[in-house]
Parts: sequence; C-alpha cells; structure tokens
Amino acid sequence: MQNDDNDDSAAAMSDDVSVLSVTELTRRIKFSLETTFPRVWVRGELSNVKHHTSGHLYFTIKDEGAQLSAVLWRSRKGALSFIPADGMKVQARGSLTVYPPRGNYQIDVEQLQPLGIGELQRAFELLKRKLDAEGLFDAERKKPLPEFPSCIGIVTSETGAALQDMRSVLARRMPSVEVILAPVRVQGEGAAEEIAEAIRTLNRLGGIDVMIVGRGGGSLEDLWPFNEETVARAIAASRIPVVSAVGHEIDFSIADFVADLRAPTPSAAAELVVRDRTEILENLRSMCYTVQESVTTRVEMLRERVRSLTGSYSFNRPRDVLREFVQRLDELDRGLSRSFSRLQETVHQRHDSLGHRLEALSPRNVLARGYAMVHMDGRVISQAARLQSGDRTTIEFADGIVPATIEGKGRS
Repeated sequence: MQNDDNDDSAAAMSDDVSVLSVTELTRRIKFSLETTFPRVWVRGELSNVKHHTSGHLYFTIKDEGAQLSAVLWRSRKGALSFIPADGMKVQARGSLTVYPPRGNYQIDVEQLQPLGIGELQRAFELLKRKLDAEGLFDAERKKPLPEFPSCIGIVTSETGAALQDMRSVLARRMPSVEVILAPVRVQGEGAAEEIAEAIRTLNRLGGIDVMIVGRGGGSLEDLWPFNEETVARAIAASRIPVVSAVGHEIDFSIADFVADLRAPTPSAAAELVVRDRTEILENLRSMCYTVQESVTTRVEMLRERVRSLTGSYSFNRPRDVLREFVQRLDELDRGLSRSFSRLQETVHQRHDSLGHRLEALSPRNVLARGYAMVHMDGRVISQAARLQSGDRTTIEFADGIVPATIEGKGRS
C-alpha cells in the first residue's frame, strides 16, 4: 500500500517538474555566474600557489571568511611584475566561471597585483634576483655612451617637470643637440607597457645616439612602472645606450640596474649625456696655446744650437766655411719662420672654423637664414599633414613670433 503511494508521488513529480542532469544544471549555473559577474576585482591573501608544468598558475585567494579558487593562464603570466608566493596580499581582476568536472566556481584572472608597500618591496626583490640571475645586470653587457651625441631620445611624461629640466640642461650645455621625445604615462595602470613600447619605437626609428628613460620623484607606487619586467627587458634589448633617471638620488629601480648608466636625477642624466660647449671651446684654446708654446720652444732651441755652431772655432776657420754656414743659417731661419707661420695660421684657422661651425648650429642662426618653426598647443609641428583647416598656430621667426590660422588641410 505504501509503495503504491510512493510510486504515485514520483509520477506526479515527473509530470510537474523538469528533472535536470548534473551536467545541465552545472551548465546553467556557469552561464548565470559568467553573465552576472563578467569582470570583478577581488583582494585577499595567496595560498596553495602552484606553478604547473604546463605554465599555468593555480592558486587560492582567501580572507578570514572565505576562499576562492583562481587560475592564471600561461599566456598572461608574462605580464606579471612579481613572482606570486603563498602569504602575499594581492588584488586580482578577472571573470567568475565554473569548472564543470569538479562543479566548483573560480576566478579566471586577467590581472594580478601586489598590495601594500611591503608586497611591492617583496616583488621588487624577487624580480631583481630573477633578472640578476639571467645576467641582465652584468657590467660586461653595458654599452658605453657616445662622447659627442647629435640626437638624444627621451622617454618620459611630456607634462612633467623632469622633461623641462632635461631640456634646459641640454640647451645650456649643447644647444645644437637634437631631442626626440617619446611621451608616455609614467605612473598608473598601463604605464609600464607604454614605456616599454616607447623604448622599442625609438630603437626602430634609428639615428638616435643615446636614450634617457625616467621621471621625477614620487612614492614607491608612483615609480613602480620602472620596476616592472616588461620595462627591464625592453631596456636590456635596446641597441641604443640607455641612461636611467628615475626619481631622486635615493630612489633605485629595476630600470637603474638594467640600464647602461644610472643617473641620480633627470637633470643629472642630461649633464651626463652631453659635454659642455664652453668646456669644449676652452679645451680647443688650450690645445692651440700648447701647440704654439711647443713650436716656439723648438725654434728657440734650434736657434741656440745655430748660435753655438757659429761661435765655434772650427766654424770660423776658414773664411769660406764660415760664409757657407752663415748662408745655411739664414736659410734655416727663414724656413723655420715660414713653417711656424703656416702652423700658427693653420691652428688659428681650425680654431675659427670650429667656432663658426658651433655658432652655425645654434637654433637662432638657423631661423635667421629664413627658416621658421610652427608651434601648436605647445609643440613643434614638423609635418604639414598634422595640421587641419582652422588650426590656430604660432610661427617663430628669428626676430619674433606671430599667430597664424591654417586655411585648407595640411598634406604631405
């Protein structure tokens, strides 16, 4: 009698309720979870970190009340700026999903960042040891800086004070040098990728003799893009010598260790890459003076030798020998005088030529020859294609600046 009641109840249930398989139920949960939480940020502590032989990273993010399984695929591990380890405080961005074979939900991590100064410092030390072990800090791989660069590339923010400081130093020490700016963000999300790409772009551009990569001072978090692996590897791969100028003298970054030379500040970097024009001219004057003194001393020594010979007994006997030596003395004296005059004239001509060449390279002299520079929004416009009809610009001549409005579209 009881069995008949149970059979009737089961039959009624099957008629009124759709019975799902485990797979179908899991599939529906997976769809609901993924559409409800397409992207989330979550923070917590790492545990059970496993670096699988496949290259994928599996771990758990937990706090005092719950835990969440997580996976970071191999294709995304290269963007990590640190090596994840148990106990680290992190924040992760990703989408929630369900792993059907086990029926548990997990976060598919796209970004993983350390939290707090302590974690950043730990990430710094871990990456430093990793790159040092690969030989990226070795002195043997450092490239020497060119003694007289004609073109300098700068990777920094176009709105920062560091750029203005570097330009001021370069203009004062060697106004003829050309500066190419690769503007980037120097802090915040995505800054490291911009910096690395700018370094690669300047290498592809060619014609650049040395590169300065850096920014002004800031907190550890502000300077962090220069501690990321992508920037370090871009500097290491650069064919152009790189000077790192990050923060103040007390600040050290991974970029400092990889670069060919570390400068304590951006201004110091500008002083390191170019020599002082005044110093060069002074050296030339000193060289001319040294040559002149050397020639004068040599001539006087020869004259003394001649005087010694003409005063000797053998030179004065007989009369014919004396006359011959007197004649030779006159010829030698005239020859030495002519040689000295030619040498002195050559030295002065070289000095004047170098002075004129340096003066000709001055930007003001270039403008005085009939050239002009077009400015718009604080930048120099070097291509007509960058101008549109109606653009308000200023044109700089040798004797002043005038405003101008573009009519028609610029074309190359």
